[in-house]
Amino acid sequence: MNDKPLIPVAIELHRQSRKLDLRYADGQQFSLECEYLRVYSPSAEVRGHGVGQETLQTGKINVTITEIKSVGNYALQFTFSDGHDTGIYSWNYLHELCVEESRYWDDYLRRLHDAGASRDPEVQVVRLELGVPASTAAQTGVQQFDPGKK
Repeated sequence: MNDKPLIPVAIELHRQSRKLDLRYADGQQFSLECEYLRVYSPSAEVRGHGVGQETLQTGKINVTITEIKSVGNYALQFTFSDGHDTGIYSWNYLHELCVEESRYWDDYLRRLHDAGASRDPEVQVVRLELGVPASTAAQTGVQQFDPGKK
């Protein structure tokens, strides 16, 4: 196992497409959405201080990176357009986000769905379950709607 951090040889921020491109010496290339980097920020605000303390990030579809800073020789720190700037992305964590992007993104979308939340800050998700007893709806947080009632 190689404990040496995988440091990109090139990093390019594309502001218009809101993507960060990373290229590694071994030929690996990745293009990560700013939204993805924001919702997987390694900050305590996002990750919490332990397992189960994570905070689901919602409404981040339009977020972009406004500034990139080097943190010593071991990490990058991004400032995002929503003001978030406390995550320090070690080289190893950044590479992990690259290689696990598909799995992590699918997990994020599943958690959003399960929470009845949206990537879009302009959208409020309301789940309607017709025919569910009111007591069950109240326990699960489901909002009921009866189109027959006025």
